[in-house]
Amino acid sequence: MAAVLAAYPSVASHWSAAWLWGLLQSRPGTLHVTCPLTRRSKRPFVTHTADLPPADRTVRDGIPVTSPARTILDISVGSRPRTVGRYIERADDAKVFDLREMRELLDRCKGHRGVAPVQAALDAYRPQRKFTRSEFERRFLELVRGAGLPEPAMNFFVAGHELDAYWEDACFGVELDTYETHGSRLSFEEDRMRTDEFLHAEIIVTRVTENRLDHEPGAVVDSLRRHLARLR
Repeated sequence: MAAVLAAYPSVASHWSAAWLWGLLQSRPGTLHVTCPLTRRSKRPFVTHTADLPPADRTVRDGIPVTSPARTILDISVGSRPRTVGRYIERADDAKVFDLREMRELLDRCKGHRGVAPVQAALDAYRPQRKFTRSEFERRFLELVRGAGLPEPAMNFFVAGHELDAYWEDACFGVELDTYETHGSRLSFEEDRMRTDEFLHAEIIVTRVTENRLDHEPGAVVDSLRRHLARLR
């Protein structure tokens, strides 16, 4: 915050922003800020010059900082796609990664030297790996495998949102619902907005509750099989 104020108006950026967003495993020794005007005086931190639009600026822990997408773009300069992929995965794990925001940023910043490594990382970042975050997701995937159905991608970003399970060739997804994660008024509103956006993207999404998975696994399998056969 001291560095941001000393170079006002500026935001924490690059490796300092990456630390704030949880993309690094160790704290960087040098502070980085980005400001719209060139600073000629010598300072005990690194200043970058860029007139960032509002979409690339936000606040984290009370500190003005570059957005997660902009941060990833900035620290990707000179990095290998595999390294950039790790940044993306850590942002995903921290629930601050938005694929749509990232792609919009790449479209706006075609001359940025971080575009190529980020694009290469995104091309590889197609969660075909069967990555699950909960026991509910693992049991669902085991049920799909046991039934001989094609395996979905788990925790897959599409249409600007993350789907618990997604069959890309069928444009078909499953949301795995528990009351704990969808029992609030805010979740109720967000779920309806997500459903609408999936429909605009021509993606069919169904929901499977944990109770139904436990007590009617055969019905769940039958429903999935019918959806996949129809959509393909």
